[in-house]
Amino acid sequence: MLYGALKVVLGGPLKVAFRPWVEGLENVPAEGPAILASNHLSFSDSFFLPAVLDRKVTFIAKAEYFTTPGVKGRLTAAFFKGVGQLPVDRSGARGAGEAAVRSGIEVIERGELFGIYPEGTRSPDGRLYRGKPGGLARVALATGAPVIPVAMIDTEKIQPPGKIVPKLMRPGIRIGKPLDFRRYQGMENDRFVLRAVTDEVMYEIMKLSGQEYVDIYATVVKRQIAQAAKAEKEAEKAARARAGKQAGQDRTEQDEGGR
Repeated sequence: MLYGALKVVLGGPLKVAFRPWVEGLENVPAEGPAILASNHLSFSDSFFLPAVLDRKVTFIAKAEYFTTPGVKGRLTAAFFKGVGQLPVDRSGARGAGEAAVRSGIEVIERGELFGIYPEGTRSPDGRLYRGKPGGLARVALATGAPVIPVAMIDTEKIQPPGKIVPKLMRPGIRIGKPLDFRRYQGMENDRFVLRAVTDEVMYEIMKLSGQEYVDIYATVVKRQIAQAAKAEKEAEKAARARAGKQAGQDRTEQDEGGR
């Protein structure tokens, strides 16, 4: 009920204001389960894709959206639940927690659409990063549901990380043909199979999006960027301290020279 209301309230205005273009809409089944595996460029990705589909899409989202304390945190959690988001703890080695995988399987078993971002986080620079062999492959192999690759186009230009007010421009959505991984069904605990399935999906997303592919995890790059920014700040702080100390010494020498 809440999902439908929010889709009307948000989906309609989004389509009118931003006029997203879509290719391959016919690849999304009118009924039955399927997994939508998309690149992740912007916070707004989870709004534009559902806005152009007639069916409900249930995504997984980082757990912080559901666990932030206070009134704002509770409102945020209620909103994300209302738009069909499932919490996922990305801190573990697999990236997607066991609870998130089970939730994804439940969505598929209900005959619904399950949306997931294999990169595990938003791209820090618009490039496509290595997919995590956790939630996507495990849900696909456990259920036999088809995986539909999706490419979001230019959404990072509409709402870059850290920006609240979006820029009015047309984003694009390319939806690829379903991928069938039933040949691997029952092998969801084989890490080599999980890697192969994930890489095949990422390759299809790369072809659809035209993004440059980087064979490392986006989370690693984000950590490197954060560490570099921290080191730069510490270097600037040290430089200011040295400059202040030198200025103090210069004043002392001037005072002593004037005596």
